[in-house]
Amino acid sequence: MSGPEVAGPLLEVRELTVYHGQLRALDAIDLAVAPGETYAIIGANGAGKSTLLRTIAGLHHPRAGHIVLDGRDITREPPDRRLAGGIALVPEGRRLFPSLTVEENLLVGMHKARTGPFDMQRVFDLFPWIPGRRKQRASQLSGGEQQAVAICRALLANPRVLLLDELSLGLAPIVVRRIYEVLPALVAEGVTVLLVEQDVAQARQVATRVHCLLEGRTSLTGRPDELTAEQIEEAYFGVSSVSSRSSSPSSAAGTGG
Repeated sequence: MSGPEVAGPLLEVRELTVYHGQLRALDAIDLAVAPGETYAIIGANGAGKSTLLRTIAGLHHPRAGHIVLDGRDITREPPDRRLAGGIALVPEGRRLFPSLTVEENLLVGMHKARTGPFDMQRVFDLFPWIPGRRKQRASQLSGGEQQAVAICRALLANPRVLLLDELSLGLAPIVVRRIYEVLPALVAEGVTVLLVEQDVAQARQVATRVHCLLEGRTSLTGRPDELTAEQIEEAYFGVSSVSSRSSSPSSAAGTGG
């Protein structure tokens, strides 16, 4: 698996604590993502998953703790400097500019682009339907098509770390499968992936490691093949027995987190 040679983790979060007003959204979170990993953050709605990614991207300011990229503390850097340094976020809900064309939305991603393997032709190779739709407004695309364009927009910045927030939210299973099929090609190009996912079964299929959040705290971490379904279920819901529940984390869905 190719990727930049880095001594130690590429991305570290150390004792990260974040508040939304008086609400503590993240409480002393630690994680370390190695180059070339696909690292999944799982947890129920409201667990703090999206807050974690948005804080790494610079959109939330932590009350305490540090964010370190390739050994450099970026905790106080603004979002544009983090993007130029190699962190790109695909936000929950895609957040395309609906009045702009597909091509114009993609060009936005090149504003702070680093030198790297991704250009227009490379992202067209990943999603071959895009060239034929490049002059359409983003508002005319389906949810799955918008998600693909949002991913391509982030890739055009040539990130070292790609943050994917709720990648499958609101999309049909067949669309989700097609989008996830692209991830190995990104990792092969040297991109490290940190993704937020409520669908635990999907996360376990693609991730090298999973990290479960519960009410803003770490409840479980490990390699997917080392964790049992019972361990994940307990960490996901925060109870030792879930036999009375009608839902399970493998099928959980919702917004936020």
